[in-house]
Parts: sequence; C-alpha cells; structure tokens
Amino acid sequence: MGTTKGTVFVIDDEAAVREGLARLLRSAEWNVHSFAAARDFLDTAPHDGLGCILLDVGMPDMTGPQLHDELRAGGYSYPVIYLTGQGTVSVGVRAMRQGAFDFLEKPVDGDQLLSVIETAIARHEDARSRENRLGDIRQRLAHLSAREREVMDHVIQGRLNKQSADDLDISLKTVKVHRGRAMAKMGVHSVAQLVHLCDALGIGQTETAALA
Repeated sequence: MGTTKGTVFVIDDEAAVREGLARLLRSAEWNVHSFAAARDFLDTAPHDGLGCILLDVGMPDMTGPQLHDELRAGGYSYPVIYLTGQGTVSVGVRAMRQGAFDFLEKPVDGDQLLSVIETAIARHEDARSRENRLGDIRQRLAHLSAREREVMDHVIQGRLNKQSADDLDISLKTVKVHRGRAMAKMGVHSVAQLVHLCDALGIGQTETAALA
C-alpha cells in the first residue's frame, strides 16, 4: 500500500465524494488534502513533495481539464488522475493528451484506485529523482569556463586532442589542461561517462558549447 510520505490532493465539488475518498486514502496511509473547487487548490497549490491529484472533470467555475491546463502552464509535475461520473470518449482522449496519468469513472473500485495512486506517486518520485540528477549535471556544466566548454564539446564529438588544438587554434598542452579541468568539474573519469551525462540532458554533440 501507500506510505505517509506521499500526498493525494482530492479536488471534487461533491462533499460526499471528497469525504469517501479521504477515508479510503487515509486507510491506505496516504496524506490527503481535499478541495471543493479548482480555485481553492490553486490558492494553496504546493510545489514540493511527492503526490498526485485526483481531479473531478465536471466542476463549476473551472473544470478539471481547465485546472489541468493551468497546472501544466505553471510547471506542476504532479500526476493527474481524472475521476468522472460523466466520462465520454472525447473527454478521456483530451485528458490523456493533456498528460493525465489515468482516467477513471465513478464509482471507482477502491482497490483499483489505490493501485493507480501508488503507481502514480512512484512515477512522480522517479521523475523528481531524475530532475534532481539533471539539476546537478546542469550545475556542473555551469562551472565550466567558456574554453572548457569548447574543449568538452570537441571531446564528446570524439575529436582527438590534436584535432581540437587545430580547430580551436590553441596548443596541444592547453587542450589537455582544459580537458582535464572539464572532466574534473564534471566529476567523470572517462569520455564515456562524460557523454553519458550529456546524453542525460539531451544535449546533442554539437550543442554542448551553447549550454551555459
């Protein structure tokens, strides 16, 4: 089942639905925060912590899909699980195109819902871990000097030190110095490791020097 480190945000305009879901989720040891309207959630929407959102589709003032649009625009990474009593193929298709984690119809089976939530929050945790790792790599890149970035660009293209020296119009010794410094700042001991870090950021072999 779940753990108390994850939070489920329930957004539904029906009080009975919110209360029923909260009981179910707390029995599975999830933290629960309930909201009667999309605007209520936006007023206090968190940016940190593991969690997911259970989102009703048809709500007054702002619908579930409209809220989802705002969350995406705001950079929120919480997986969204739609719950609806008026599910249609078109609504479901739109939800999935928006990046919804799942789309479930009310009344939802409790065991099914808990399973989906557990998977969604595990996915959120994986995504956060990956983003933290990428942030660390970006910080390392930011500490490279302009010349170190140029040399590193040549390194991941597979250029030899002599070729890099000719291309950059600098001495072979200077290339070796900057290459060593770049490798040290990136925290790698081989070209393969360096290429792997750049690949993790989706940096093309000719794009590295442009990253700052």
